[in-house]
This record gives sequence, structure tokens and C-alpha cells, in this order.
Amino acid sequence: MFSGGGTGNQGKIKGKAGSSSGSSSSSGSGSDSSESAASGSSSGSNSISSHTHDSGDSSSGTTPLGTPPHVQMASHESLNSESKSSSLNSKLGHESMTVREGSRTLRPDEPSLFPGEHLEGTAREVTYLCPYTGPKKGTLSVTNYRLYFRSPETDPPYELEVPLGVVSRIEKVGGANTSRGENSYGIEIFCKDIRNLRFAHKQQTEVQIPLHLDRELYFSIPVFRRFRILHNIAGYGTSQMNEENHSRRMVTEKLLQHAFPASHKLPFFAFEYCEQYPENGWTLYEPIAELKRQGLPNESWRITKINEQYEICETYPAVWAVPAAASDNDLRSVATFRSRGRIPVLSWIHPESQATITRCAQPLVGVGGKRSRDDEAYIQHIMDANAQSHKIFIMDARPNVNAVANKAKGGGYENEDAYQNAEVQFLDIHNIHVMRESLRKLQEVCYPHIDNAHWLSNLEATHWLDHIRCVLSGSLRIADKVESHKTSVVVHCSDGWDRTAQLTALAMLMLDGYYRTIQGFAVLIEKEWLSFGHKFAQRIGHGDDRHQDADRSPVFLQFVDCVWQIMRQFPHAFQFTEDLLLTLLDHLYSCLFGTFLYNSERERMEKEVKTKTISLWSLVLSNMSDYENPLYNPATRHHILFPLTSMRHLRLWDKYYCRWNPSMRQQEPVHIRFKELLHVNGQLEKRVDELRKELAARQTHESPESLQLWFNFNK
Repeated sequence: MFSGGGTGNQGKIKGKAGSSSGSSSSSGSGSDSSESAASGSSSGSNSISSHTHDSGDSSSGTTPLGTPPHVQMASHESLNSESKSSSLNSKLGHESMTVREGSRTLRPDEPSLFPGEHLEGTAREVTYLCPYTGPKKGTLSVTNYRLYFRSPETDPPYELEVPLGVVSRIEKVGGANTSRGENSYGIEIFCKDIRNLRFAHKQQTEVQIPLHLDRELYFSIPVFRRFRILHNIAGYGTSQMNEENHSRRMVTEKLLQHAFPASHKLPFFAFEYCEQYPENGWTLYEPIAELKRQGLPNESWRITKINEQYEICETYPAVWAVPAAASDNDLRSVATFRSRGRIPVLSWIHPESQATITRCAQPLVGVGGKRSRDDEAYIQHIMDANAQSHKIFIMDARPNVNAVANKAKGGGYENEDAYQNAEVQFLDIHNIHVMRESLRKLQEVCYPHIDNAHWLSNLEATHWLDHIRCVLSGSLRIADKVESHKTSVVVHCSDGWDRTAQLTALAMLMLDGYYRTIQGFAVLIEKEWLSFGHKFAQRIGHGDDRHQDADRSPVFLQFVDCVWQIMRQFPHAFQFTEDLLLTLLDHLYSCLFGTFLYNSERERMEKEVKTKTISLWSLVLSNMSDYENPLYNPATRHHILFPLTSMRHLRLWDKYYCRWNPSMRQQEPVHIRFKELLHVNGQLEKRVDELRKELAARQTHESPESLQLWFNFNK
């Protein structure tokens, strides 16, 4: 099995300013290190899940998405202490129990609702066709936020809940008059998180015709008129009217409506969710404060709000850091020569060498090889801002052939003859369409069943790890140029919002230990992904029913996967565990929070996301202990991480891609056991302090003779 686990520092870690790497130094071979440098359980986490006490298709010990702290507390302390589920719903184990929810009484097979959530419909006698544990009959509920299934056939009851934002498409299986056999009539739900769900509905019910009606005449009437006839007969109940069980129609309609709110002109659930968190995540990232943390402005770089109204570039943030030698008119001129107006803007500056990472989009060279004197001068200003180097690298994320092909569309890449002292390097990272197809193949390999006999060959055929290697290698090359060669780097792909964000964010993660803390990682995502206009709405398809849209692609998922690969090699260098990464990906799709909604900072401003929704970071910051890594060594914050990127050092992140398969569940992670030991150690230390205080009190009130007797007695 190609395990995604493993610990130990297999990569190269470098101390700044000549400091030693300490306990976090590399255990990899010297040749691997040189190769890499040259080549370049918690609230909300892992929680889109189904859970039973002993079986199922999800990870145990999880909580439902966005579970507020008070609900978590109630769930952990309630009825069945042996159950691994921390959902309040799973504690409603007795059929006779009812729960008050607002002004109505919840049945025991209905979910406990989040603030702002309301029940849309319930279908009973529905069968969930679990690919691992077999069919389970129960009740299927649909709210404006999630799908919830509960089966009383197991003890404790089997539960499955899926935020509707995870749904990619919904298909009906079987027809009312064509389906044959048990469980052949129902719906199949395809999800964005590497799983599919299938539910079977009762195909039809027996029709009870009043005795005074002629049966032949009745069945010769069109169906829609039969209902009207029966409805007009006094005393004839609606349950008797149903010739066919219409639960599938109801469920399908409600799912389509609330899984794809953008297609039905409805608001995202994030605008209705009204949970109260102790921390306000919207205040976490402040662009000027982050630039000041990096030592800006200085004599070479200035901060400008020229894009405050998003007039120069509608997909860029309002605040930029640009070369001090470039005037506002220069910025406007350069914007006309860069795709989408996305000019080179600073992402990160080295605190000692002043070498920088700047990001942008491709130049509009075209087939005719157009030039822009202002753009060439601007790149020169970026190089001149770093006094320690007389060269600058332009890292083009694309394969060379793709960059050349973009000339036919008016794009292209920088000509080294026009940009003096600049070296262009291509990083061979494929486009969003290749990545989407690769993930589709990976899903077929991982879900629902894994072919152990051909696991490695099937995994290789997906090329997923090849793409991860390319992204990591490119990021490492950027970090190496900045740290080891003290040269500035300009990074771009085509439009500068997909591969560019992957490369700059990962390079910054390697270079700056602040971004390896919980708050710093949140700032990194806010800065490099959200404010610089990664098109989350289009890449994920939030609320959109066009599942075949060519703009969809797992770009952010690849970034998070790369972060996990680095964490696996440097387990002491990150303040957070992979639980935080799982939480990010779950809520990337859930639409419970406003953080990942829409395509740009400007769109979020127009939709008033910060005032009308809750930030994902509110959940994270309010429950930081759930994500903290007990193995974290704060001294590594001053180290540079150079991970090994050769294929033999990469692993499939099976805790994410295979998490629905019970046979692929890993043993308890080391950090969880270590956290438990730390808790016990803390209790023991507290007891020692209490005994010391007790001893000090005795020393002040008792004579030396009695104190000696006390010591002898307690030996």
C-alpha cells in the first residue's frame, strides 16, 4: 500500500544567518539534499462524514462541519460515551426522544439544526447503499445546508451528513415504470470530495381505489386527473392518493435547489449561518500590517492604494507593494501590457538580502513579439531594489510549448533580449484541464474500492503525484534562488491566479516560519490566494450546477496536498497538524463560511461578505487547541525548509483521498497520542505544584521536629 503516513525529516532544513538546524535537521542523504536545492480531531475538521460505532465509510472521532463550541461540549458529554461521533445528532439514540428546535419539535430521526438552518423536507423508508457496509434503511432529511441520513438498524444509529456545497451533480437512477429489482430506483449524488452517494427509494405504493369508483374507468384517466378526482372525494387521505412514492421527486427538487443556490438565484447558506464565535476571523489579515511585518515600506519599496477602487486590476487587492522607483503612471502603463492588468506586485521580501518574490500575469507579447519599454523598465526596478544581485529570474510556471502557444492568443513570455539581466525558466506545470482529469482518475482509483493488486500502477497512471512533484520542485527552485543565490524572482503563469499562487505561497512557506504557524498560514491563504484573486467560485463551482464547466480544477487542493508533503518531511516545523488542512478542504466546499466564496476581493466587497457572513478563521482561532501540533518546535521558525521533491519521497495523502474507505484508516496519529501524554503531564505538574504549596504552608506553621515526622511518615 502506498501509505501517506510517515514521519521524520527527509528534507533539508537550513538555519538563517548561519544558525544550525538543531533537532530538525535533515536525515536525508547529502545527494538528495543537493538534488532538491538544485532542481528546485477537531471542530469542523474531517467532518463531512458518516459515522457508526463500529463501521462505516468515514473517519471516526469527527464533528459535523462548523459545529459550534457549545454543541461540541454537549455531544461529548451526552448519552453514549462509547460512540466516536461527536455530532449532537448521534446522541439522539432513542426513538422516543424528541428535541425542541425553535418553535417546532424535532423527531428523533431529524438532524439538530445549526443557527440559520431549517428543514426543507424528509423522506422515510429510504435506503442508503453504502459501498462498504451494505444497504441501510432509514430517514433522509434535506435542509438548506446539508443532507442528513439516519438509520436505526445499527446500535448506535448509523448517520451520514453531507453539506450540500459538496455536491457536484445529482442524477436519478431508474424510472417509475422501468426499474426492476430491489434498490434500483433512487438518486445518485456525485461529490467534490472524492466520493459518491446512492440512495434507493420505494418505487411505488399500492393504490386504494374507493369501492364506488369504476377501476377500468379510473385507470383510463390521465395520472394528473386521478389525483384531482381522489382529492375531491370526502375522507380520502393524501397518503392513499399516492400511486407512486414521490419522495425521490421531493428530495431531488430540494437538493437541486439548495445544492446549487447560485443557479436558482438563492443566497449561499453562509449568509444565513449565524453562529457566534469568540474570535472574529475577518480581522486576522490586514494587508498593510502584513507588509509592515516584512519591513515595508523601505527605501526600495513603497505601499500604494492606487487600486483601491479596483480600476487598474479588478482581480488584484486594493493594497500593493511596488518598487519605489516606479510612479503611479508607470503602474498604469505596465498594466496595459500584462494579462488582465495583473502587473508584478511584491509577495515577499527577504529580511536580510532584500531579494524578493513578485507575482504577475504573462506579458501580452503576441505573435508579433510586441514590447513595452515601461514593462522592461519596471522589471529592472525590481532587480535594482535588490543591491546584492545584478540578475533576476522570471519563473514561468507553464511548459515551454504552452507558453509559446499562448502567443497565438495574444499572450506569451518575456524575451531575454528585451529584458536585460533576466533569465526565463519554465517550470513545466500543466494547466487546469490536465489537473482536473488527473483528479478524476485518482478518484476512480481511490473510491469506492481499491485494487490492492494494482495499486501502484493505477496510482502512477493518474499522474497526480507527478503534478505534485512539479509544483513542489518549482516552489523549491524559487526558494533556493531567493535564499541561496540572493536573487529576486518574478513568478507568473498565464493569468497569474492558479499556478502562480501555488508557487509563491509554497515558496513563502519554505522561507518564512511565520507562515508555518496557525495564524500565519491563515494570513498566507488570505494574501496569496484570496486577495490576489484565485477564482475559487469558478474552480470549485460554488452553488453552480454546471458540473462539466471547463473552469473547474483542483488547484487549491494541489496546494494543500503540497503543504502536507512538506509537513510530512518536517513534522516539527509546523504549529498545526493535518487536521487544519482537512478542515480547510472540507469548508472549501461547504459554503458554511464566507471565506472562499466568489472569485476576487472586489466581488467579496460588493457582496459584503465580511459583514454578512462568518469567516472560517473564526472557527479555527476559536478552537486553536484542536489544530495545534504538540511536536512543534518554535525554534524552527527561523529555519528555511528545503523539502525533497524526487518521486520516491512523495506519498499519496491517503487520509484525505482514501478517508471514506474503512480499510484504509490509519492507526492513531503520533501527535494525537503525544497530545494525550502532554495532558497527563500537565495534570501531574499541577499536582506537584499543589504539593509544593502544601509543603510551604506546613513549613511556616509547624516546628522543625513535626516537619521531620511528616517527612518520615510520607517516605
